[in-house]
Formats: sequence, C-alpha cells, structure tokens
Amino acid sequence: MSHIVTISARLTNHTAVVAACRRLHLPEPRHGTAQLYSGEATGLLVQLPGWRYPAVIDTASGQIACDTFDGAWGEERELHRFLQAYAVEAVRLQARQRGLPVTEQHLADGSIKLSIQES
Repeated sequence: MSHIVTISARLTNHTAVVAACRRLHLPEPRHGTAQLYSGEATGLLVQLPGWRYPAVIDTASGQIACDTFDGAWGEERELHRFLQAYAVEAVRLQARQRGLPVTEQHLADGSIKLSIQES
C-alpha cells in the first residue's frame, strides 16, 4: 500500500509558495527531489512542522505530493494551514499586480477574510 498522497490544489505560483513559507515562518522552499516513503517527487520542497518528509509542490502541474502515513509522519492540519497561507498570498500578489489594496481579517473559526478595494 502506498503512503503517498497527491493533492490537486493547483499551486502554480512559485512566489506565492515562498510567501506562504515566510508567512508561516517555515524554511525557504528549495527546488529538488525528495525521497518519500514509497517513491520520489520533484518540485519545491516545503518542510512543514513535525513532518518526516517534505511536501513537494510541482508548480508546473500545481500538484502536491506528500506522505503523512495517516498522521504518523505529519499532521494534515499543517498542510491545510499551508494551503490557506498559499491562497492568501496568491490573492495578495494578484491584487498587488493590479494596484489594488488588500485588507486581511482573521476570523474566530481560523479562516481569513480578504477584502480588495477596487477603485
């Protein structure tokens, strides 16, 4: 049985991946090949807190390969936190490119509300 989980989340923006790592105070991602438990994956290597193996992001396809072994090698909530941070940073980058200001509000349920002011 394979332990590798592939998530199709369309993480295609390299700059947003780096910004998400900075937001979460993670090590800077680097491009490389990681040996996961039952295979290899190549892309941006993101080391999430408490994870045995890095999450590997292929920005060409947008997919993430990771191996948590049902939580024994890393908690999936860390991946969800990273995905949220990526989404926030990707939106902020898009808005900045268009010259639009973004405000961010952290809600009680852990979600983040972004407001973009269009002129």
